[in-house]
Formats: sequence, structure tokens, C-alpha cells
Amino acid sequence: MGSGRVLNYLLKVRSEEGVVHLTLIDPDPLNQPPEVAGQMAKYVCDAGTDAIMVGGSTAFGILDETIKKIKEATNLPVILFPGNVSGISKLADAIFFMSVLNSRNPYFITKAQALGSFAVKLYGLEPIGMAYLVVEPGGTVGYMSEANLLPRSKPQIAAAYALAAQYMGFKLVYLEAGSGASSHVPNEMISMVSKTIDIPLIVGGGIRTEDDAVDVVEAGADMIVQGTMIEETALKDKGESLRKVINAAKKAGAKRVR
Repeated sequence: MGSGRVLNYLLKVRSEEGVVHLTLIDPDPLNQPPEVAGQMAKYVCDAGTDAIMVGGSTAFGILDETIKKIKEATNLPVILFPGNVSGISKLADAIFFMSVLNSRNPYFITKAQALGSFAVKLYGLEPIGMAYLVVEPGGTVGYMSEANLLPRSKPQIAAAYALAAQYMGFKLVYLEAGSGASSHVPNEMISMVSKTIDIPLIVGGGIRTEDDAVDVVEAGADMIVQGTMIEETALKDKGESLRKVINAAKKAGAKRVR
């Protein structure tokens, strides 16, 4: 896909269907080798996901191989979701060029981005500027990015960060509860952020069930991300559980475009 095409595609899906579903695949050499990632990609594509994100807080070593297998299995856009400069690959279509705005360490706000910027340019990747906001409990990403976690009981703080991100020129805002979180970002926080900003809102972490997906979409999420649930179920049931979640999310999203 050429310059701007991936973002435009995501915005088109959001406009037509009310919500975008994104699958996150972690290139984990110990638990999820490239062949497994490729098989998983086929199942999530058949289940109706709109695009595949590749990356993670501790991803290393097998990024290119993982993307190759994903592209062999599906024609969906592959978007890098880097935890560090090591998370860049020339084989992807785009990269969420993100800044952890609530990190305590400037490295994760601007320095890693500066270090990785020339690779993005040389590889011809489509950069999609995204403000990444880590919400309690934060999980691995909260620890690795040294985030000053946004308190679940203070949605106005998240809204302030999100609005600042919009004014700083980011294209997207991502509220992240952390991979494997026991519960998703609070509905009240999603709603307040969604009503405050004019750019699309992504929500990830803790979305496991049909009810979770519907809650998050009805609260105002424009895009939802699932990773852990897919890792746990996709290979076992060939994406059937995911299909039900996506169908429920899309049904909730369709109410926005009627």
C-alpha cells in the first residue's frame, strides 16, 4: 500500500462500518513462531478482522519472518506496533509511529522515535502518528515503557492527554489497559475521551468477550484491538470465538452509521 493508504483504509472502514477491528500478533520466538503466526493470521482474516498489527513490548528476532508468513496467509494490511526501534521491518505496509505520552522516560516519548525515523523513511513505510496512553493496570507495556499509569478512576486525566495529543498533530489516540488485562479501559474513560477529541480513538487490552467489545464500541471506541484472546482461542477453534466478537462489535458499530 502506498503513502496514506493504510490510514485512509482504516478511516473508510470506520466510516462505513462504525468500528475497525485490529488483531495484534506478537512475534514471540518462544511461544509463537512465524508458522504459527501465519496460521493465526489466516483464521483472523476469515473471522473478519480489518488489519493486523505486529509487535509487542518484548518482541525481538523474528519480526521479518513473522510478517512474511502473515502476508502469505492474508492480503490484509500489516501495521507495525513497535515496542522499540527493533520493531521496524521493511516488509510491513505501515507503522504506528507512536509516542508514549505518559511515560516518565523521554526515551519513549521522543528519543526512540528519532532513532527509528530514518529506518521508516528508508523502508518507505507509511507512518501513522499515534499517541499511546497507558491506563492502569498497564501490564508489560506499562512496565517496559516506564509509564506514569493513567488512573482508571480519573477519566478527565486521560481526556486531557488525548486532547493534547490531538493539538500536537497526532492522527490517532490509543488507550491501552495492557496485554492480558483482567478488564478493559473503563467505559467512562472511553466515553469522555471520545467526546473530547475529534480524531479516532483506539482501545486495547482486556477485550475478551462479545460483551466487552460491545461495551467498548458503545462507549465510543473507533477501533478495538485484540491480542491475548486471539492467542488463546484462534488456533483451537479456527477463529470462531473471534468471529462472534467481531460480529458483535460490528453490529454495535453499525448503529453509528445508520
